[in-house]
Amino acid sequence: MSYTISSNLISLLVSTLVILIIPKLIGVEEYGYWQLYLFYTAYVGFLHFGWNDGIYLRYGGEEYNNLNKRLFYSQYISLFIFQLFIGTILFFITNIYGQDANRIFIFKMIALSLIIINIRTFFLYILQATNRIKDYARIIIIDRVIYIVLVLILIGLDIRDFKAMIIADIAGRLISLIYSLYTCKEIVYNRLTTYKMDFKEIAININVGIKLMFANIAGNLIIGTVRFGIERTWDVATFGKVSLTLSISNMMMIFINAVGIIMFPILRRTDQDKLGSIYSTMRDFLMILLLGILILYYPLKTIMATWLPQYAESLLYMALVFPMFIYEGKMALLINTYLKTLRREKVMLRINLISMVTSLAMTYATTQIFENLDISIVTIVILLAMRSALAEVYLSKELKVNVKKDILLELSLTLVFILSGWFINSWITLFIYGIAYLIYLLIKRKDIMVTTRSIKSLMKD
Repeated sequence: MSYTISSNLISLLVSTLVILIIPKLIGVEEYGYWQLYLFYTAYVGFLHFGWNDGIYLRYGGEEYNNLNKRLFYSQYISLFIFQLFIGTILFFITNIYGQDANRIFIFKMIALSLIIINIRTFFLYILQATNRIKDYARIIIIDRVIYIVLVLILIGLDIRDFKAMIIADIAGRLISLIYSLYTCKEIVYNRLTTYKMDFKEIAININVGIKLMFANIAGNLIIGTVRFGIERTWDVATFGKVSLTLSISNMMMIFINAVGIIMFPILRRTDQDKLGSIYSTMRDFLMILLLGILILYYPLKTIMATWLPQYAESLLYMALVFPMFIYEGKMALLINTYLKTLRREKVMLRINLISMVTSLAMTYATTQIFENLDISIVTIVILLAMRSALAEVYLSKELKVNVKKDILLELSLTLVFILSGWFINSWITLFIYGIAYLIYLLIKRKDIMVTTRSIKSLMKD
């Protein structure tokens, strides 16, 4: 836990510096191109077609020393060849069909990134699945530390080009990949004669993982579709401004993802009879914390508007998207972790597909028919809340826990926050939401007492 929190604390620090420094130093349009690179890079992980996801699901809870190293060596070599092939195709397609010089550069860098990211993910998933969290954390730390050091060097040299920032990002990923090869040296350093193109193992991994991969794609496209619609309808500068507000909201996800990484291998080893009570305890603790963080909205927005005056207008959208981390956090830490533990990838896929199709319809209506940026942005929280509710209602039936009252309470608090933040937009917002949050705590006081006792009991165990 300490290693994972440390690595994610560093990631949070780096994200904060990047969010505060890069938009301050480079132009609004250049920042838009930087965000475009980050936006598309977030999807390259799907070009292994569930291969890595299958390994993660199949070997989750295993001991690293018990893994068949020769089998994993063959999987590593096969995956590398496959990713090199896809990256090369993307690189040449960009050369042939590209028109905008900046976009051509971005897609060439994405072609390089996909090879690095997907090979590194192979090792990260093995480390996660086998509970080697310390080694996993070190790889993440190396990536982010090298990246921010290079960014600070660029700033010191007065280099304000988004292309240099992209190269710094790739350098951090590449060096952390090299370290991951060393960390899993028992897998990597084998004789080439031991390599075997094991199509059966590949097929099993992809067959198991592709449902989870498609579920993740659909999940990412819930927000991604809205962002893509904004990028197509408005200019790259507007895309960058909206992306900044989303980045601020997503900062809250870093620690949540850290705990989610730890929880999966632990839950896989836990007696299924205890999963329901653990879920209720974790849920109450998480939601009290996340809903409380919303109180930070107005002070944070005021500080950001003072620091980045050129983005002051777009920071108004924080009132609409800031609560997204509540529903994203609940999905990442609780719902998805439990669905993976119970091996309900098909359910994840079904729910995410419903949400994605709804996102496509709403994005088309708001960006193409009405061309209304405000409504386009608020649909992000609506879609995430809808997906969270659908998934949790299903999971509550599986675990035999009742969460309907809690879902309604959380939706009510979110609505109070959005309406007061958007229409009032002053320090009164803080007071209104603070009162609503206190009422929520009063309603939940008995559950809070039970949760406190359960956490003490779990810590003793």
